[in-house]
Amino acid sequence: MSGNRPEAGGNPLAHAIELARETVPPMHPAGRPFVYGGLAATLLLRRLSKPLGVVGALTTAAMAAFFRSPKRVAPSRGGIAVASADGLVSLIEEATPPPELGLPAEPRMRVSVFLSVFDVHVQRTPANGVIERIAYRPGKFLSADLDKASEDNERNSVLLRTEDGHELVMVQIAGLVARRILCEIHEGDKVGVGETYGIIRFGSRVDLYLPEGSKVLVEKGQRTVGGETVIAELPAVPAKG
Repeated sequence: MSGNRPEAGGNPLAHAIELARETVPPMHPAGRPFVYGGLAATLLLRRLSKPLGVVGALTTAAMAAFFRSPKRVAPSRGGIAVASADGLVSLIEEATPPPELGLPAEPRMRVSVFLSVFDVHVQRTPANGVIERIAYRPGKFLSADLDKASEDNERNSVLLRTEDGHELVMVQIAGLVARRILCEIHEGDKVGVGETYGIIRFGSRVDLYLPEGSKVLVEKGQRTVGGETVIAELPAVPAKG
């Protein structure tokens, strides 16, 4: 007998509720004001007109879907960097990390993931480690799939030192519609691979800068799953002797 089936004599209602919780992803706290406001507006619109009430309900449901924050299971093996976001790999190229982090102005491999309005918009940490530096820089709101969006757009950059001593740089970049970047971690925080650390509202991009010697395992045009898709194998750490 399958271990997923309810035990004989179990509560069918409780089992149904548990299945619903596993199927419907939780919502990021940043979405609550939008969804609660949408519910209030829907009730008001329904009093005025049933069709308007339907429009309000659909808009509220779309808001709840946008702010979804599904559970993810990160790979357990070490020496890798996983995707910080759901989306489409739009660029794989060498580029200099954001200067506001104070890192050497030397090119590193950068993997850019573009998030459409239909993707999950929470960001996740790519590896276990410690947050060493966070730097926010205001900027433009060009379309996030353009090459120059990394340099010109509003962004929030995070330097993560992995347990093996590697530097990973995650950059949240605002897009054409995105007007708000939220970063919920602080310098000195210890983080685990796949943990949620922020969210960008309404269409955006996330860049991941890798240490020299990393082996990129994704291709341009590939879709990623934040916290699960392995972006790269990191350089081997020399054995202590």
